[in-house]
Amino acid sequence: MDIPRSEKVKRNRRIRRILYLILIFGAISVATVVLSKLQPAPPSVESATIVSGEVKRGELVLKAHGLGTLVPEEVRWISATVNGRIEKRNVKPGDAVREDTVLIEMSNPELERDVLDAQTQLVAAEAELANQRVQLRSQYLNQKAQAATVRADYTRAKITSETDAALLKEGLTSDRTYKLSKNMADELSERAQIEQERLEIGNDSIKAQIAVYEARVQQFKALYDLRRKQLESLKVRAGLNGVVHEVVVQVGQQVSFGANLARVADPSKLKAEIRVAETQTRDIAIGQRVKIDTRNGIVEGHVMSIAPAPIQGLLPIDVAIDGELPKGARPDMSVDGTIEIDRLKDALYMQRPAFGQEHNTITIFKYIEGGKEAVRVQVKLGRSSVTDIEILEGLSVGARVILSDTSQFDSVNRIRLN
Repeated sequence: MDIPRSEKVKRNRRIRRILYLILIFGAISVATVVLSKLQPAPPSVESATIVSGEVKRGELVLKAHGLGTLVPEEVRWISATVNGRIEKRNVKPGDAVREDTVLIEMSNPELERDVLDAQTQLVAAEAELANQRVQLRSQYLNQKAQAATVRADYTRAKITSETDAALLKEGLTSDRTYKLSKNMADELSERAQIEQERLEIGNDSIKAQIAVYEARVQQFKALYDLRRKQLESLKVRAGLNGVVHEVVVQVGQQVSFGANLARVADPSKLKAEIRVAETQTRDIAIGQRVKIDTRNGIVEGHVMSIAPAPIQGLLPIDVAIDGELPKGARPDMSVDGTIEIDRLKDALYMQRPAFGQEHNTITIFKYIEGGKEAVRVQVKLGRSSVTDIEILEGLSVGARVILSDTSQFDSVNRIRLN
């Protein structure tokens, strides 16, 4: 009787084990299905490590910002107008100079010789002009005297002819005598007229000949003046009231025509030269208002010129100062410039996120559940300012968003804030 009972017990144990295994496998399967349907827990972020912002509605002032320096409006490079050798430097950088201050003295022996030659040629031409005037005047006087003699002979012949005509009427002279005296008077009348015409032509001829010699004198005078000015330019002058910024030549140096010698600027008239990132320059135009922060006060200005192309991603812009600069403002002082581009009267906007360019669509995390969590939303951006950017779609007034860089969470659509 013991053997059958033992087999029955074993069979029951096998059945229980099989049932246990079936239950265990079923539980594992159910747990697997349930776990597969559960979403992973969102990553956590410390609230103190992120920057948040709020969506607002109102006037949005579109601005562009740039860093730069104060520079003189008038900066003049003084260049050599002749070849020469530097003999003396009379100034150093920082010296105040006037328009006629001699900055540098040069020498050029060849130019000095050219001045003497030009002066000699001018003196000779003037002497020749004076000589010609005397000779031509003498010729004119001789011709005038000859014309006077002919007129006198004509007057006497005319009187004789008139006397013979009267005597002929009274029968006191012959017809032949009258005709001879009349022919003589007619001949001298014609000669007197010719001499008068020659005298008038001679006067014009004298003027023409004198003009030729005067032209030669003017030519040599112009040459002499040019050489003399070139000689005077060996003393290099500032040309304006200001301050010497730089002297780029040394004593004993040989310089050629057009070489830069020194740089002078007028410190009383300054402008701001700011450099703006090319991504902010699309709507910048001449005349727009600018606020210049000199670190010692803010002054108003306006855009006066814009460079044709950016340099290393920055566009140089010149700003004219409209107000009075603070005391102590001087060239090369660092300044901040904020250009007012436009004003949007009723705009939906927020602070610019870490990665958000204007006229672009981005994704950004928006706070939900009282700020405990944030979900990713798609936002369409419009025009931007220095610190703010317009929102076209995706957010409403009062929404709070994360402005910090969240690229580390690109793979998730929800984050938890601690």
